[in-house]
Amino acid sequence: MSLADRHVQRGAVLAPDGIPLHYSDLSAEYHAALTGAVLMERSHESRLELRGGDRLNLLQRMSTNDLLHMAQNEGRPTIFTNPNGRILDRVMAYNRADDSTLLITEPGRGAPLGQYLQRNIFFNDDVKLADLSPATRLFVLHGPQADAVLAAASPDTAAIAGLNGADIFIAGVPAFAVRRKSLSGAHWALVVSAEHAEAMWLALTAQPGLTLAGSLTYNILRIRAGRPGVGRELSPDYIPLEAGLWDEVSFRKGCYTGQEIIARMESRNRLAKLLVTLRLAQPTEAPAAITDDGKPAGMLTSSVTTPDNEHLGLGFVKVALAVPGQTLTVGDTTAAITGLAGAPPPSLAES
Repeated sequence: MSLADRHVQRGAVLAPDGIPLHYSDLSAEYHAALTGAVLMERSHESRLELRGGDRLNLLQRMSTNDLLHMAQNEGRPTIFTNPNGRILDRVMAYNRADDSTLLITEPGRGAPLGQYLQRNIFFNDDVKLADLSPATRLFVLHGPQADAVLAAASPDTAAIAGLNGADIFIAGVPAFAVRRKSLSGAHWALVVSAEHAEAMWLALTAQPGLTLAGSLTYNILRIRAGRPGVGRELSPDYIPLEAGLWDEVSFRKGCYTGQEIIARMESRNRLAKLLVTLRLAQPTEAPAAITDDGKPAGMLTSSVTTPDNEHLGLGFVKVALAVPGQTLTVGDTTAAITGLAGAPPPSLAES
């Protein structure tokens, strides 16, 4: 039986790419993610591998974060920007113990990012790029109980801190387990070979306290947590600082593509807009213009209605209006700002 068959057997409705959308009870999935632990397949987040002595130098000159001095199995998020400092792609980079670097991309971005990287590997660079996606699968766990559930299956994970990773075994099946930024409680990703994917899935689903969940629940958690999404907030319309990704940009490293623009906007405090979390009075489809007293104020970029009938959104608004409690207009309804998304500018974080 294939992994897709296993999903369907458990009630999943699959997207065209084979990733489960939901398992027939969205409310149960959502509440388990908020109070317990959920398991998802996220194999549409591609896995790219870089090998060679210049692999970190390549990433250093092409992306925003400082990746040169990562310890073994340490992970750091980083962003690829164009010469104007606008977002092309975001990845989690893990410096593996086997002298390789693993990049986990946003959904559907493996091929474009791989092509972009390959174009920037020059003849004298000691770098080899491989797409591990066809040969691997990616599973994730979210929730306040995710640490305990995973530690029960693999005690070695209890020692993994920060955004780091380690090679582990669950029921004898090998995987590379990594921590990622939280959406709801702990957030784990497991990279497992396609050969062992079904066995890993069966071992995980046998763990008590885990609820199966799909991409619809992930999207709710993403918007609720203020996490930028690919094609929405992660797009060439915005720079990383506007999208609340200050903690994924190094202001002390050497040159990288787009650095001049990003550094200038930081040093001169010239941001025009910021990403905020919103509570909408009624369902509103994104994208949609945000106004303040009839004047342009920003753009609603993501929106969702939760199983609890809460209408949530993410949007970019003018800096002067990016204040929790501020009420704005989106179409025929109102939107109240509930907070700044992601890591705020230092000036606002200190205020």
